[in-house]
Amino acid sequence: MPDSTGLAGDKQPATNLSEAQTPAAAPASVPAARSRRPRLRWILLTLGPLVVLAGVIYAYLSGGRYVSTDNAYVRADKIAISTEVAGTVADVAVTNDQQVQAGQVLFRLEDEPYRIALDAAKAQLALVGNELEALQATYRQKLDSIAKAEADTAYYARDYDRQKELAARQNTPQAKLDESQRNLSTSQQQISMMRNEAAATLAMLEGDPKAPVRNYARYRQAQSQVDKAERDLRLATVLAPRTGIVTNVDKLQKGMYLAVGQTAVSLVATDRVWVEANPKESDLGAVRPGQPATVTVDTYPGVVWRGTVDTISPATGAEFAVLPAQNSSGNWIKVVQRIPVRIRLDQIEGRPPLRAGMSANIDIDTGKRRSLADLAITVRQAVAGGVDQPR
Repeated sequence: MPDSTGLAGDKQPATNLSEAQTPAAAPASVPAARSRRPRLRWILLTLGPLVVLAGVIYAYLSGGRYVSTDNAYVRADKIAISTEVAGTVADVAVTNDQQVQAGQVLFRLEDEPYRIALDAAKAQLALVGNELEALQATYRQKLDSIAKAEADTAYYARDYDRQKELAARQNTPQAKLDESQRNLSTSQQQISMMRNEAAATLAMLEGDPKAPVRNYARYRQAQSQVDKAERDLRLATVLAPRTGIVTNVDKLQKGMYLAVGQTAVSLVATDRVWVEANPKESDLGAVRPGQPATVTVDTYPGVVWRGTVDTISPATGAEFAVLPAQNSSGNWIKVVQRIPVRIRLDQIEGRPPLRAGMSANIDIDTGKRRSLADLAITVRQAVAGGVDQPR
């Protein structure tokens, strides 16, 4: 009993010793932790702004390469199909919103009047050709008549000289001399008249009596009437000028009369589609034709079209407005302008169909790299009052 009591007494102080040492160790660690806090605060206050500044500089230097905007829309050529000849609609070969190919028949006009006009023009052409051939024959005949008349005139001249000599010797009556003189004078007048007639015929043959008939102006004029009649007949059948989709066909009815130049249907071309983007003027500093671009359309999420900057408009949209802004009068408020940029799509085959007016998003890779000098200019401009900066 005493031993166990003694052991128990020996253990009890040990437990009290450990408990007495624990409070003594805790106060020693508190001052160390408190001494590290000011140092950590100083490090954060000193290095924190530097890290933030470095991040801002890095973000600025790595940005500005891409110009993006959602103010972009799909565009296509819109063609108003009108008639070049007047007539009554005989047949409509397409339906509304139908896809057509270039050269496909859209509608036909009644062509009987144009067939009649073509037959008349061909008949007139044949008549003119015959008349020209007759003129050529007449000219040759007149030349032969002139040659005969010249031979007769030579004979009458010799006879007159002979009669004149005989009359001088009083071997012939005066009446014979007068008759011979009259024959010579008449023959000479006939030659002059024949030559004038031949000259008139030659003028009608344009100075070349041996030219092919088709070379004469009268023949070409008649041929032009035939060509016009053939063209009018051909235009009575209206064809699609481009590949695309026809609209407003419901307004075209069989039996309707169409005047020359009257719009019959409309066609939206699908063989050449582009995107018209309208970025801010402050974003166009590095944009140049030929730069690559990517295009997405709201209708087809996840589908990307590749394109190229085709053209940049020489003026803002406000310059083409019916009532342009009058910045030199009244109170003025600066508004960042937008300049149209045309994006030519390089990949259309195998992609979903694009329709004019669809909303699009574009990203143009300008390849630009910002420098610290650009950052200094930006800061200086911001301090001076600020301007709109490219993102």
